[in-house]
Amino acid sequence: MALSNARIAPATESADREIIATRVFDAPRELVFKMWTDPKHVGQWWGPRGFTTTIHEMDVKPGGIWRLTMHGPDGRDYRNKVVFLEVVEPERLVYKHDPDKGTEPVRCETTVIFSEQGGKTRLTVRMLFPSAAERDHVAKTYGAIEGLDQHLERLKEQLADMAKA
Repeated sequence: MALSNARIAPATESADREIIATRVFDAPRELVFKMWTDPKHVGQWWGPRGFTTTIHEMDVKPGGIWRLTMHGPDGRDYRNKVVFLEVVEPERLVYKHDPDKGTEPVRCETTVIFSEQGGKTRLTVRMLFPSAAERDHVAKTYGAIEGLDQHLERLKEQLADMAKA
């Protein structure tokens, strides 16, 4: 009988390779999912404070490509290519940064979970990097942890603005 090296990884095994954020939004899950997947909405809030975003293409389906450019307040453009791996509306998105030549060399797989919570949405974003060193590089070079917090705060503000309209 062959021995298998497959196992269930404990929750802490990849902690040194992850960036995780959780927020609760005062909006229905379907709306929060739409804000994350509809290019006309994504371009309004995506990125840290001071950034604007241009969506070049966004095909939200497994294997679909999402190309975007984040325009920094310093005038620098950050071109990104993302490939959707899993789309379960309105529950989950899984995608990977898959850099092309000339795009930001960030490699990670992101899982976004949209959970219903009494008419509100609990959103969990988990970015998993190939190594702790790559996670640390992205956190230091790009300010990924603070940027993710600002990014989600901008989503919250966009949802509040939509509720007023």
